[in-house]
Amino acid sequence: MTDESKLALAKKVYGTLCDAIDARHWHYEKDDQNLIVHFGVSGEDIPMKMLLIVDIQRQLVRLMSPMPFKFSEEKRMEGALATCAATYVLADGSFDYDVQTGSVMFRLTASFHESTIGEGLFQYMIDCSCAVVDMYNDKFLAIDKGLINVTDFIASM
Repeated sequence: MTDESKLALAKKVYGTLCDAIDARHWHYEKDDQNLIVHFGVSGEDIPMKMLLIVDIQRQLVRLMSPMPFKFSEEKRMEGALATCAATYVLADGSFDYDVQTGSVMFRLTASFHESTIGEGLFQYMIDCSCAVVDMYNDKFLAIDKGLINVTDFIASM
């Protein structure tokens, strides 16, 4: 696939992404030059940020949702265990954990290489990511604050 055809397909996917969010009547910021969309979602407890990137070269859509907190230095190992355990039970997506900084990000990707995708894919990516992040963000924060321990967290899964 040539670079021109990759770019054309990526722009088409980006347009579909924007249409999918427009269909929800949500406010969002977009960067048309870099094919990036970001918005916030209110969950049951902790607000969530979502970033969707249309990756031209790899022909991927990457949804990333960084947690608005980091595990404290003394809770970093527990953070690693908790994010690994949570990722293990997920049907789709994963938690990325940086043991040096304690930051956590949920990631979900979809390839559009030589494919036609519709708004339904983006609706799924957004809905799935919101559900997963909303389910785990408060639990990760509770582990960091010492309100629950990682053993109880894993046992509850």
